[in-house]
Amino acid sequence: MKYHWIGKFMLLLCFVAWLFPSETASDAKKPLSSEQTYLYKTTFIRAAPGKLLDLIDLLKDQMSVYDASGDKRPFWWRHTQGDQWDLMMLYPMKSYTEYYSKERIKRRAQAQDSSSISQLEFKKRFQEDVSWYEDIFVMGPPLEIVENVFEDTSFYHCEIFIALPGKHTELFKQREMENAYLYGIGRPQNLIFTRDQGAAWDLFTLGCYKDMKEWAASSDIPREKREAAAIEAGFEGSDKIGPYMRTLILMHRDTIGNAIK
Repeated sequence: MKYHWIGKFMLLLCFVAWLFPSETASDAKKPLSSEQTYLYKTTFIRAAPGKLLDLIDLLKDQMSVYDASGDKRPFWWRHTQGDQWDLMMLYPMKSYTEYYSKERIKRRAQAQDSSSISQLEFKKRFQEDVSWYEDIFVMGPPLEIVENVFEDTSFYHCEIFIALPGKHTELFKQREMENAYLYGIGRPQNLIFTRDQGAAWDLFTLGCYKDMKEWAASSDIPREKREAAAIEAGFEGSDKIGPYMRTLILMHRDTIGNAIK
């Protein structure tokens, strides 16, 4: 009788779990949101010759300043192949109004002045360690989505685009379609960011992976599955994804790289 009751109880638990799956398991099956509701500043940096490690150390030291000021730490990584820059920094801002409020500016200045490096000293060392950089302010997914994606990843693939005239909306749609394709074949989807102001780039996507092996794993997916997913996403076929994208762009650059520990 005792074991009969335990069996019924376990059966009930299984039934409840089936009716109400955990949020984590459910969320893992959802397509990644491409809503553009959060403001970020992106900085691409090329280190001066022989100064890359010094620059990384300088930026690492700056993390405590973000903590003291109440700002979110930037997401960042180091390229291994691709574009001319060495580092990509993605600074969460939320909105211009909030980030540049008098109170936030005051706290930021106080935190910098209380650190081991003053504002003037940081600027001086940054200029000595950097040969080129550019800023672009972009709208992207909500912060919690970006935080979740970055949490367990250490390898990144960035694609940056300048759209042909009049093709900006279609290019964004193409990136959404490609995410639908990636979702269909069980691959990590890309974070999509669109230009608000700054450098010339209109849009960039950021793919986040556990390692290089996961990034390269698409070659192991059967062709039939790739074709079905591409057609479901709105493409003519999996081999038409890239050619279609190139009908929408003036310029396109790829960069891959690793997390900075």
